[in-house]
Amino acid sequence: MSHAHTGTEHLGKRRFINAFAITIVVLGMTLTSLSGAVIGAQDEDRPTITVGSLSFTESVILGEMFSLMLEDAGYNVERQFNVGISADLHEAIVSGDIDLYVEYTGGGLVSILGLPVPTVGTDGTATPGASIQEQTYTTVTEAYAEEFGLVWLDEIGFNNTYVMAVTAETAETLDLATVSELADHAGDMTLGTDEEFSVRQDGLPGLEAAYGIEFGVVEPGDPGLMYTAIENGDVDVITAYATDGRLPGLELVMLEDDMSFFPPYFAAPVVSGELLEQNPELEEVLNRLAGTIDDGAMADLNFQVDDGGMEEIDVARAYLEEQGLIGGEE
Repeated sequence: MSHAHTGTEHLGKRRFINAFAITIVVLGMTLTSLSGAVIGAQDEDRPTITVGSLSFTESVILGEMFSLMLEDAGYNVERQFNVGISADLHEAIVSGDIDLYVEYTGGGLVSILGLPVPTVGTDGTATPGASIQEQTYTTVTEAYAEEFGLVWLDEIGFNNTYVMAVTAETAETLDLATVSELADHAGDMTLGTDEEFSVRQDGLPGLEAAYGIEFGVVEPGDPGLMYTAIENGDVDVITAYATDGRLPGLELVMLEDDMSFFPPYFAAPVVSGELLEQNPELEEVLNRLAGTIDDGAMADLNFQVDDGGMEEIDVARAYLEEQGLIGGEE
């Protein structure tokens, strides 16, 4: 009798152990499933964001800065840099191929919207007496939102306007200080410029109309090659950028835009309105760079890449860490 009782007792224990094991397995599977659901929700809250850039050093540096800040905040980022000119980036963001890129207020105003540069205090979209910078920003902000569903966030701080530049020797020989004075000699000069400037209304076509200027030869090409060309004497004047760090090193003279033809080109991130609506916290992350980079600082960052041979991502990361905008490397 005792042996029969012992066998039954052992059988009961085995059944209990098996049932307990099954319960643990089921519980484990349930927890795993719940964990996966939580992770999935986190992934949905942190979408992959595609950052684009124009095809020049400064735009790539800024693209890296925004990419690094987004990654530091926990977002996945896909980089699509050196896409082309403003029209290419605008088409990409409108079609949804990218989610954000850095544009320049004057470029958006004239090149994308086809609007004239405002006169101080005359633009009804801005407060009376507002500066041209403020009016330009107000105009592009409202028009982009209404026409394209795109949001201009806060300006980064610097104004990368176009400048007509000649060598110090040319400026001294021809006694040049302004673009109007350049117009008197342009017929005998070769202009080195980039492809975008040669066709934009805030570029060569508009400049020719405003100043009555006509160059003997126009050679559009890669922006980086302009500096080599003027240094070697292959061109006489170039369309440079105010924040280009190579200007001081080449001892180039920037001629005054005495007719105020060029609009302000303050850089700011342009972002998909749909993305911001779905992820409102992004605005705070992207606006951390606002007002932190002036003309001199941007010129120095560009110089580190163009003359110093550094990679854009390394220059961007070092600056953000120095400013406390992202954490150090783990």
